[in-house]
Amino acid sequence: MRKVTTRLATSAQVLYDFTAEPGNNELSVREGETITITNQNVGGGWIEAKNSRGEVGLVPEDYIEVCSGYQKWLLLAQKTGTSNGNDPWAVFDSNASGGFSNNWAAQPEGTETGETSSSAWHSGGHGHPQAYQGPGAEDDEWDEEWDDVKSSGGYAESEAGEGGAIHRGGAHGSSMKIALNKVLIAISFYMMRVRIYTVFQGGEAGPVWAYPDYQLDCVVADPKKGTKMYGLKSYIEYQVTPTTTNKPVNHRYKHFDWLYERLLDKYGSAIPIPCLPDKQVTGRFEEEFIKMRMERLQGWMSRMCRHPVVSSSEVFQLFLSYKDEKDWKMGKRKAEKDETVGVMIFSTIEPEGLPDLDLIEVEQKCEQFNRFTRAMDDGVKDLLTVGNEHWKRCTGPLPKEYQRIGKAFQNLSSVFNSSGYEGEATLTDALTAAGKTYEDIAQMVAEQPKKDLHFLMETNNEYKGLLGCFPDTIGVHKAAIEKVKEADKLVATGKITTSEKITMSKRASTMSYALQAEMIHFHTNRIYDYNRVMQQYLEQQVKFYEMVKCGNNSKSSRAFHNVGRC
Repeated sequence: MRKVTTRLATSAQVLYDFTAEPGNNELSVREGETITITNQNVGGGWIEAKNSRGEVGLVPEDYIEVCSGYQKWLLLAQKTGTSNGNDPWAVFDSNASGGFSNNWAAQPEGTETGETSSSAWHSGGHGHPQAYQGPGAEDDEWDEEWDDVKSSGGYAESEAGEGGAIHRGGAHGSSMKIALNKVLIAISFYMMRVRIYTVFQGGEAGPVWAYPDYQLDCVVADPKKGTKMYGLKSYIEYQVTPTTTNKPVNHRYKHFDWLYERLLDKYGSAIPIPCLPDKQVTGRFEEEFIKMRMERLQGWMSRMCRHPVVSSSEVFQLFLSYKDEKDWKMGKRKAEKDETVGVMIFSTIEPEGLPDLDLIEVEQKCEQFNRFTRAMDDGVKDLLTVGNEHWKRCTGPLPKEYQRIGKAFQNLSSVFNSSGYEGEATLTDALTAAGKTYEDIAQMVAEQPKKDLHFLMETNNEYKGLLGCFPDTIGVHKAAIEKVKEADKLVATGKITTSEKITMSKRASTMSYALQAEMIHFHTNRIYDYNRVMQQYLEQQVKFYEMVKCGNNSKSSRAFHNVGRC
């Protein structure tokens, strides 16, 4: 294979159509087009660029996205021929001789097919309207904290929940499709200085991530309303305090959203990154909504803190402990230029002292985890449905039933009291007490879901989002397995060498170790989370029934006992 040594130009991907105004020295560009930046120092929110037709003019900075180092390498490789005739994976990209096609191993679940290389890279930016737009975009340019998805605030099926990361991340799977063909064999094209994440044997369970000695955590608290532009724009700011420094930093929802996008870009191929809490169009400044959002942001941050790879990443540490505004902005720009994104993250993983895995074993473990996550996803959704129905009953018809029973007892007491018979005062008092007890029980039933069911539902809601990410992650591994399976055919037809086939197997083995480490991390956290939340749920249930037994109910019981003595 021929190495690329040509100097890379600064390329950019056009995000939106732009039509030039006559006489303004502007350049018309179309969505998805690749342009070359010729002058980034124009100022005023403009850059000078040249399109594929050789025309030069001004383009708005917000309409483009500067390609990362790997994207520029891929574009150049396609232009210089390394992605066709000399590329061992060209047979899959172009559906050339041999009858193979780039169909992601017969379209494994959770992936997308049929995208061309140009459109796939266009989707790599994830198209999120609130995401940080790169070095050219100042903080004020994406300051509006609008929300484009209305949240119900409950636990019913949400639009974002089914697809996990893929719904908020755009066509995340399609941008991985091209890069995966390269990452198994062609990483040597583009050498990077990266941090190595270690996987080592953890015992009978299998390989595990290298966990830090100190467990990071953080507290999201103290929401405050802020304004800018003389009160025209309002937002809610939260204090985030990491346990490492105990020094709070302030973040708005859009900053959490920016962090989510960066983590999804960088780790989404290897590690499931669950979605943030849903956005909302109205009611963003209501106390109940702010409290709910803060609680869910806390849950999301705690989960990220517990992951050894994510929590030790530079972008996550920046989010938790930036020094000042300058440090924050510089860190954001550096994160946007990170070149180890997508499937390239596997080049940073080192199975320390572990042998290469057999392909059959790799496939079996992948399929085993795939079956489990699908089954658990069904179980979690079922519990959410049942829990949601129970919540509605507890806050609606069930308290009303208890209130009607209470009213009926009190009405009967009033009727008995109107008889004028002197010997029934004790009975009527007991009936009245019983009626009031049922009214108290109605109030207790209505308030109980917030004390027990709420935490169980929140945990299941988190896992619903987390499980929604796994089809994409598993799809990457399935595709790698299929590529390695086809290696013998490629060697036989002279498409790749035997040494390249061995390299492919080693890298597929590394990917499998990463998946297994992630499986063990997931199972460990799952056992901890459900043990904790079920214990809390049942303890609150016990307290509820003890209150019913030992509260006003005991008074009415004693009252009827006294009636029996009379």
